Amino acid sequence: MFASVLTTGGLTVVSALLCTGASILLGLVVALIYLYGRAGGSRGLAVTLVVLPALVQCVIMMASGNLGTSVAVLGTFSLVRFRSAPGGAREIACVFFAMAVGLATGMGYLGFAAVMTAAVGAVLVLLNAVSFAQPHSDERELRVTIPEQLDYEGVFDDIFEQYMTRAELERVKTTNLGSMFELTYHIRLRHGASVKQMMDEIRCRNGNLTVCCAKIRPSGEEL
Repeated sequence: MFASVLTTGGLTVVSALLCTGASILLGLVVALIYLYGRAGGSRGLAVTLVVLPALVQCVIMMASGNLGTSVAVLGTFSLVRFRSAPGGAREIACVFFAMAVGLATGMGYLGFAAVMTAAVGAVLVLLNAVSFAQPHSDERELRVTIPEQLDYEGVFDDIFEQYMTRAELERVKTTNLGSMFELTYHIRLRHGASVKQMMDEIRCRNGNLTVCCAKIRPSGEEL
């Protein structure tokens, strides 16, 4: 099942077309997996994922058995990183996924490429379906602005204990030319807790300055 379709006599038209067709088909599967459950997926990246396995397959076939060509290809791939905009972890994983498919089809192992695509794709779809590693629905990011003379350590502890099961101070930043502090907390609200009442009580402590409470959303620029 995992035998290579490439013969020892060299590359033929039939084997090249077979490998290219498999690359494009499996690349389409990778692109669909990338778009699954992702409303804001990049169309450009999806198209790239379709054709990337075929391009990698072509390079591997041309470099097979030639040391000089292999070194040149390695240098070319190393330059791609410096000409590309940084992406999120999901985008990078899908690019490597498509490249792995191209490497397998480039060596003629079409059965292995198909099994690998099905296995890895099923894992990615399953993890996305169960919302693996997603923030808890009650988790929030709380930003509180306080005057510089207010000691922020422990000033909101009783409020946090009343409305939250978790409150962790993640960042302290000066604002307004150093006359104020902006505190950023990672919090988890108690079941049924009123966000409005919590914010009202915090405003009574911080002199009615800015209080922002928002859901935590993953950043596309972070890994």
